[in-house]
Amino acid sequence: MELYPLLRLIHIVSSTLLFGTGLGSAFYMWQAHRTGDAAIIAPVARHVVLADWLFTTPAVIVQPLSGLWMMSLLGYDFSLGWLRYSLMLFVVAGLCWLPVVWIQIKVRDLAAQAACDGKALSPRYHQLMRYWFVLGWPAFLSVMAIFYLMVFKTGVGAVS
Repeated sequence: MELYPLLRLIHIVSSTLLFGTGLGSAFYMWQAHRTGDAAIIAPVARHVVLADWLFTTPAVIVQPLSGLWMMSLLGYDFSLGWLRYSLMLFVVAGLCWLPVVWIQIKVRDLAAQAACDGKALSPRYHQLMRYWFVLGWPAFLSVMAIFYLMVFKTGVGAVS
């Protein structure tokens, strides 16, 4: 088997894991949050944190490695507009994702404590969820834009 098609497959599968896990986790976390019930939120948040470690983190590592390796094999450089913008958007998504991971861990712990104590969710929990929600949008839109650029390779030096 040739190396490039294998790398492209790995790149596509990891992008699918990255996007799918992110979107699925966001959906379940938001739906649980909307209940306002710490006993529901705590296990969902625990699973979201686990999914991030099992699926999102490896995909975040594989994406740039496989992408840079494919660039090397194809002789691409960073002067290609679509590639440069894709990498910049990947950084934007990552800069949003890193605090989201921390927020999800804190939210998980706060919800678990509230559920254990039989108390309402704290103001800190609600503040963190507002940050989580706000950070999710630029990350989501960045990944959508990356998909567009990867498929259509628009801009300077477009190559199919």
